[in-house]
Amino acid sequence: MRALQEIIMGLKNSLKNFLKKRTFKKKTEKELLLSARISKIIGQRVNNIEFYQESFSLKHPNKTNGNKNYERLEFLGDAVLGSIISCYLYKNYPEENEGFLTQMKSKIVNRKNLNLLGEKLKLTDFIQTGTNGNLGENINGNLFEAFIGAIYLDFGYDKCKTIVLEKLFTDKDIERLENKIVSYKGLLLEWSQKKKVTIKYETSEEITPNKSLIFRSCIYLNNEKLSTASETSKKKAEEKAAQRAFYTLNKKEHIVEQKNIS
Repeated sequence: MRALQEIIMGLKNSLKNFLKKRTFKKKTEKELLLSARISKIIGQRVNNIEFYQESFSLKHPNKTNGNKNYERLEFLGDAVLGSIISCYLYKNYPEENEGFLTQMKSKIVNRKNLNLLGEKLKLTDFIQTGTNGNLGENINGNLFEAFIGAIYLDFGYDKCKTIVLEKLFTDKDIERLENKIVSYKGLLLEWSQKKKVTIKYETSEEITPNKSLIFRSCIYLNNEKLSTASETSKKKAEEKAAQRAFYTLNKKEHIVEQKNIS
């Protein structure tokens, strides 16, 4: 019995010494600056700076193992953010159906909106490691989700939820998105199904005189051409063509009454 008590006491002392070292580990100037800037955004004192360092670290092209970067935290943040927004919408829109809630969630967590939020917070200024060369067009949204993941690990779900809904999103931000069109292609599909008409896309690849590859998309309504658009990807070409088709159809069919069109 005495031997067991000595073992337990030894473990307690070891844990105390470990925590003491961790608690009083002196932060570098770079860590202190990152901690201060994050605390200003979230309104809370950072507990573990390592989570945030990882969330703002880029993947090193020459390392496969042991290179901590934002991607794992982006995965986690995506799930946490989705849960927080789903619960918020369910609670605050009690009269709306599943379709409305799904569309609202999509408007809030879609890549374009998250990119804008990340850009507003200037998250690329927080990048710790990796190359700052070609960051990609979605880097702000990716870092935003990684940031959410870091907050979740640092404070837990309940505190993370409070920070997200009070500091990163507001009721006004969410209400502003109620009438915003996020996907013209999706809007046309919904309208065509309701009206029982056929919307068809014909998208082809073309080589420009300077040998660049572009995609040209044509939209047909019951075999009548509505619009044409060209872009650097199939997805972008079809969305741009859908936007042009929407403007044409909305004048005649009044697809929507009032929308925050952008």
